[in-house]
This record gives sequence, C-alpha cells and structure tokens, in this order.
Amino acid sequence: MLIQLSFAQQVYKVDIKDEIGPNAWRTVNLAYKKAVSTKADIFLIELNTFGGAVNFADSIRSCLLSSSLKTIVYVNNNAASAGALISLAADEIYMHKGGSLGAASVVNANGELMPEKYQSYMRGLMRATAEAKGRDVHIAEAFVDPEISIPALKPDGKLLTLTATEAVKAGIAKAEVRSIEELYQQAGIKATTVSQHKITWMDRIIAFLILPAVSGFLILGIIGGIYFEMQSPGIGFALVVAVICGALFFAPLYLQGLAENWEIGLVILGVILLALEIFVIPGFGIAGILGIIFVLCGLALSMVDNDFLDFTFTKPGVLMTSFLIVIGAMFGAVLLMFLMGKNIMNSSMFRRLVLEDEQRADVGYTSSQQKVDLLQKTGIARTVLRPSGKIEIDGVWYDAVALDGFIDAGETIFVEKHENYNLFVRKIVDKTV
Repeated sequence: MLIQLSFAQQVYKVDIKDEIGPNAWRTVNLAYKKAVSTKADIFLIELNTFGGAVNFADSIRSCLLSSSLKTIVYVNNNAASAGALISLAADEIYMHKGGSLGAASVVNANGELMPEKYQSYMRGLMRATAEAKGRDVHIAEAFVDPEISIPALKPDGKLLTLTATEAVKAGIAKAEVRSIEELYQQAGIKATTVSQHKITWMDRIIAFLILPAVSGFLILGIIGGIYFEMQSPGIGFALVVAVICGALFFAPLYLQGLAENWEIGLVILGVILLALEIFVIPGFGIAGILGIIFVLCGLALSMVDNDFLDFTFTKPGVLMTSFLIVIGAMFGAVLLMFLMGKNIMNSSMFRRLVLEDEQRADVGYTSSQQKVDLLQKTGIARTVLRPSGKIEIDGVWYDAVALDGFIDAGETIFVEKHENYNLFVRKIVDKTV
C-alpha cells in the first residue's frame, strides 16, 4: 500500500552544506516557494552543517514548521548547533550512518559560551520545536543545556550530541541510512519523482557580493567616487562609479533580508548632510559630523541582521566586524584620495573618459583647461561661493572654490592655486577701512 502511494509523491530537494546564514536562508526560502509552485508533496533538505547564525536558522525553522508540505531533513553527516534546530523542525529526520546531531549551545566567534540570555532563548526554541513535532523536549533542551540530566545518553554536565544510531533509538530520527537512495527506499519515495533545486548564477553573484572583502571594496568605491565627483565640475565618471558601487553593495543585502529601507535611508541622509556641509554651510560643523556618523552606521548596520537596532539574536561578533569593515574602507578611501587626488584628473585613463580634447577654449569651454596663467590674478565673485561658485577674471567666468569657506557675490578675490581643474580663491580684505 505504501509503495503504491509513493508513485504519486512529488519531492522537491534542496542541499544546505555550508554555514547557516543569509545565503542558506535565501536558498531554502526560494526552494520552498518553488516546491509549492510545482505542487510538490514533500520538501526535502539534505543538511550538512556545523551551525551558523541563530536568527537565520530560526527563519528556516519557521518555514518548516508552517509548511503545508511534508518536510524531511536528511542529516548527511553533521547537524550541529543551528543545524540541530532546523532538523527538529522537520516532520521526519533521516541520518546518514556515522552522522551526528546536537551540541546547540550559543557561542561567539572564538567558540566561547555566550551569556545565559542567549542560552535561554535557544533552549526555548529547541523545546518549542521538539514539542511541535512530538519529539522529546528534554533531549532537545539537552542539546543546549549541559545541566539537563539524561543518564542513558550523556554524562551530567555535558552537552548532548547524538549519533545516528542513538538518535533513532531516542525517537529523534526515523531511520539510519547509508545513502540518499536508501532514504528514498525507506521513505517510500521514487527517485524519478525528485526535483533538485539548482543554484542559479544570480545566487552565486549575490553570495559573492556579500562577502566581507567585496563589501569593503564596494564601500571604498562609494566613498572614493563621491569624493572625486566633488572635485570635478559637472556630473561625470566618478559619480557613476559611486552609484554602481552603491547598487552592488545594497542590492544583494536587501535581497538577502539584511539591509532595510531605514538603513539605506540613513546612508542617503548622511550623504545629503555632507553635501550641505561642503556646498552650502560654511566651515565644518554639526551637519558634517552627523553626515559621517549616518553614513558609517547606515553602511555597517546594512550588513547585519537586526530588528531596528535589536541585536539580541544576531550572531556574536558580526556587528563589530561590519563596523571594522566600513571604517577600514573609509580609511582606504582617505588614503586613495591622498595618493591619487592630485594625479587622477591628469591621468591618461581619465582624459579618455572625460573627452577633454573636445572642450576647447576657442569654442567657449574653459573649465577643463589648465589655468596656470590665472594664478595670483584678481577678479570678482559673480555668485556666492560656499565654497563653490562662479568668478569673473578679465571678462571670463570660471568655476572656483573659496578657501575661506564663504565669499559673497561682488567680493574681490585673487587666485591662490589651481588643482584638479578648479580654481581656489581667497577674498581680498580691504585693510584701509
């Protein structure tokens, strides 16, 4: 009778063989939606992990607990920590011969136990999950708490980790198998009805872009691009670089459920405040400081899963790591500005990009020409310089930046230096008054 029913069972299978994190959660979520859309009867996860972030494991657990499909987890060797929580949420657990399940205490990046509030939360998750699936709640708690006494399975004071044989005897796992084919046989599944979830090229790109090193490089591109754009007139290549780096930084984090709208908005607000500080408000004050803080916090928080600054169940150490990445990228951008700020505009690559040879003075273009001959010349501020604006020298208007921070229209100025196609000017103070 069981074999006859198995012919009608459609199975959708997904593999999770890495650390439980945003990539694992996104893969399971997409696979489950695909299983539902294809009208599968069974959702099967082949699991081999030493653990990961509790919050993402909890998301996978919730998906399995609320599933309208029959759920099976095949522990193909290891289901430690977060992997044990996911396993307990399935309707059935099958374990590979020689596999293990358990050891679910919450630890930091150095393997040290976290405070009791973390352990208490994890115990509650394990207990509630086991209870929902009719499994022994004391065994589930013993995965987290060494003080739970189960003499038949572990010494007192030690965390519980079950072998495949022990898990079957304890009623946690349904059967011990030697291969996925044997699992199909034990579960009454015909192999030809199994659809394997495939990782797409887009999934791989997203996984690559959220790597810490790549995120740091993109942050450097955002900050460096904005700086170099502010150093050149008009909208050009540097701004394009900043926008592309920003999109590549935020888009995968948003798709993974890490970056929230308010965090992206915080970065945008920070950039606006910095622009106001540079172009509108003289000097450097509260707007500039807040702008830097907002950009720093927005970028760092976008890399960390949190519930509006609630980091209770965020994997320990992740928040500090994200801030270090952002700060490191900012220092890298400052170093890049120092090393390249005076030379990049004169490089052969930049000259090709900005089409400098088409903007000739004899046809009315002046901002892209070298203006060394204007040094120490005097002129008139034709617009307010705060600090950027327009000046007039010998009847010709030029873009200029005030070194004094703020110069009113009509003030007399002199050119102190020329750098990156900008004239830097100071106000001539009338000392006769």
